[in-house]
Amino acid sequence: MTIFDNTKEQKKEIRNRIRELMRQISDTQKEKQAESVFLKIEILSAFVQAKNILLYWSLPDELPTHTVVEKWATDKQILLPSVKGENFVIKKYSGLHALKKGAFGIEEPLEIFDWHSPIELVIVPGVAFDKNKNRLGRGKGYYDRFLKSIDALKIGVGFDCQLIEKIPVGKFDVPMNKVVVPSLIID
Repeated sequence: MTIFDNTKEQKKEIRNRIRELMRQISDTQKEKQAESVFLKIEILSAFVQAKNILLYWSLPDELPTHTVVEKWATDKQILLPSVKGENFVIKKYSGLHALKKGAFGIEEPLEIFDWHSPIELVIVPGVAFDKNKNRLGRGKGYYDRFLKSIDALKIGVGFDCQLIEKIPVGKFDVPMNKVVVPSLIID
């Protein structure tokens, strides 16, 4: 077995373990924990100063973002990723009425972001994070490929149960600048 195979197996095991832990969190608890995470983010100077923020439209097994997308869209340009082929296309959020189901059944905006100004902040979901700010995603590499291409502050967000001791890191994995979970911020 090569190191790559071992890392892949370790990541698979972590994903399975986290999936089990996530099933134990009620929808009410998820919303409460999301509120705690995003209140921490809202007071960061990087957030206050950012005009263009890339968020994500959450799936049931991710830290909920629907409420915060709506809230922040009144003062910030909120952008959401859309999957096209092997990469993301970044789109502008302009309200619930302008969302349609895209790849993987994820709601996404219709209007493409024209990049006339940079994305200053990226809020990134993950399956797990560690104290070294490493992120474990779902395994397709969409975020890692995208994050390598931009110069923006990257904040990984999740539940406390998604913060683990150590994530095996591959050569294509992109670490976060910060990780925020309900109980703490890792700088």
